[in-house]
Order: sequence, then structure tokens, then C-alpha cells
Amino acid sequence: MTIKDDLVAEIQTPTGPMRTYLFRPVAEGKYPGIILYSEIFQMTGPIKRTAALIAGHGYVVAVPEVYHELEPAGTILAYDQAGADKGNYDKYAKELSSYDADAKATLDHLKSLPECSGKLGVVGICLGGHLAFRAAMNPEVLATVCFYATDIHSGTLGNGKKDDSLARASDIKGELLHIWGRQDPHVPQEGRMKVKARLDEVGANYQWIEVNGAHAFMRDEGYRYDPELSALLLPWLFAVFERTLKHS
Repeated sequence: MTIKDDLVAEIQTPTGPMRTYLFRPVAEGKYPGIILYSEIFQMTGPIKRTAALIAGHGYVVAVPEVYHELEPAGTILAYDQAGADKGNYDKYAKELSSYDADAKATLDHLKSLPECSGKLGVVGICLGGHLAFRAAMNPEVLATVCFYATDIHSGTLGNGKKDDSLARASDIKGELLHIWGRQDPHVPQEGRMKVKARLDEVGANYQWIEVNGAHAFMRDEGYRYDPELSALLLPWLFAVFERTLKHS
């Protein structure tokens, strides 16, 4: 499917404008809307290619700059130690309430687009997996996919490193898919089981996949990228979204 991949919106949030990149099919029609949350590096090449891939399956995809109040618009952090250090610093400098306000603003923007059907989903990678988990607490989110979501088990997202994501897991009413790497040092088995136990406790509608992989195995740059795992797991993402956003 031919897509437009050069659209940019400045979404207004309580902490200022948030640059957001939009991808959508060229063909006229109504398409479900999806937020794609990036890793700590923001709108890198791999994230852009992932957004284009999802849009090509018939979705309007919004990729917000998660550090918009901390970094100049258009900032892309490098996949190196300096970039990782800066991204992690910003992750803990931003207020938890600002992450949530950004999610609501992005969902509202998607719903307002004439090419959006009004059915909404979220997907996120690494930090973005945690942001997707929190965005799923909005009642209009019908489906969410989290790739190796960091910090949920430790409750350390945002300024003060004291989030309430697990405590609020019962707020997630849509379908949820968690995908993890069994060898991920950032989310060890004990942490994964803590998240799973909480989802069971609240009766969440979820699926759970663990694969042999470390961290960042979905990133199509760098030594940790695993193209075979990506090829195996992307159909699960599309199955969830097709079922809940197009055929429900």
C-alpha cells in the first residue's frame, strides 16, 4: 500500500507543542489510528521504517517526540553510549503526568483526523513499550502491543522514579500483547513474572510471548538486531490490530 510519510503535526500539550510524525495510506478511506512509541532515541531510522511498515498495512500512525519539552524539536539521539546516556537521563527527568498528558493529546489528535476511523491502538518498543502500557489505560485504546517494555516491573518511569503503572493495570480494558526477550538484562525473569502476575490478578485480556533474545532485537540497526525474530513477531502485532481495530 502506498503511504504518505512526510506529514508532521505540532500537537499541543500542557508542557508545550509536541512534534509528531504521521504516516498514512495515500488511498482515500477511513483507517484505524495507532500511536507508535519509540525507544529512548526518538525518531530514528528504524522507528521511521517501522511506522511506514505499519501504515502500509492500512493504519494512520503517529510517532510523537517523547522528550519534546526537554529537547529541541527534531532531536534524534544517536545509537551510541552518549545517546543512550542522554535518553535515559531524559526518561527520568520528565514528569510521569506529562507522559500521560502526551498520550491523551496524541489519541485525541488521531481521532480528529478525517482519515481516522476512530478506532485506536498503541505499540511501543523499550521505553515506548512502557509508554504504550500506560497509554492503554485510556478507555478508547482497543489494543496495545508492548515490545520488551522497560521499568514496568521496577516502577521507575519518570521524575522521582516512582510510577504507578502496575497499580493501574486494571485500567487497561483493551487487548494487550507483551513480547519479551528471555535474555533481556533490563527486564529479567523475576521482573517479567511480576508483570504477568499482576495482569493475572486484575484479569487482563492479554497474550504473552517470550523468545530467545536480549534487548533491542526489533531494531534494524546494530549488533542486537535479530531479523528472524522480527519476521516471526510482526505477524502477531498485525493479528492483534487487525482483529481489534478492523474486524471487531
